[in-house]
Amino acid sequence: MARRVTVVRTARELLEVDDPAWPEVERAVAESPRDVRVLPIEPGAGADVVSRLQVSARSTLGALASACGGLVVDHGWLRILGGGHDGLPGLATATRLDPPGPDAKPPPALVVGYDVLGGRFAVDAGGLGVQEGEVCYLGPDALSWVGLGAGHGAFVHWALGGEGLDDFYASLRWPGWQQRVGVLALDRGLAAYPPPFTEEGQDLSAASLREVPFAELLTWYDEVREQIADLPEGATFELRPTAPS
Repeated sequence: MARRVTVVRTARELLEVDDPAWPEVERAVAESPRDVRVLPIEPGAGADVVSRLQVSARSTLGALASACGGLVVDHGWLRILGGGHDGLPGLATATRLDPPGPDAKPPPALVVGYDVLGGRFAVDAGGLGVQEGEVCYLGPDALSWVGLGAGHGAFVHWALGGEGLDDFYASLRWPGWQQRVGVLALDRGLAAYPPPFTEEGQDLSAASLREVPFAELLTWYDEVREQIADLPEGATFELRPTAPS
């Protein structure tokens, strides 16, 4: 059997490229009709993240990982991951990437963003059952991964552009959401009760919205998905309203 050889590029190789994508991202941010914040990144953090990702600064993914902590879009509703910032994990941390090497295992997906309600965006790396390289969304209303029909670069430009987000989130927003969302720290999210995946929780304007630690919100949705997946066909799911705390 042939021996497997893993080629690991250094951070310097990944960062020192002739045509980095960051200037294009900066232009998209400057021209965006949306409220967008570019989060700063700690010195050296970008080199570590691109090294773990093994993507170059030529890509939008590598540009975000190396040049900023992340992008906060629409008053904080959408958080696009980069190299990491206080309260917002970096791309490598969110996916729990192993350091590159012969024993490193590729993740089933690469988490690239969150929304304030606990929704997740991830690039399918073969584990989501959609299409490798496609950005997928796991929403709090459906609790299943759906493909968005685009790669990461197109996803970022879509999020920064026209009315795409308004249409995408039409069923999950309520009058005055900007004021409620805009004051949240990056490590906080909004837990809705009844939750959006229930029939009673379809109208977020009538739901109880509670500020919670964002990590707890993600964990709670993971637990709910596991419980629902284990239910026999036709069984009733008993929702525990006390979580997340």
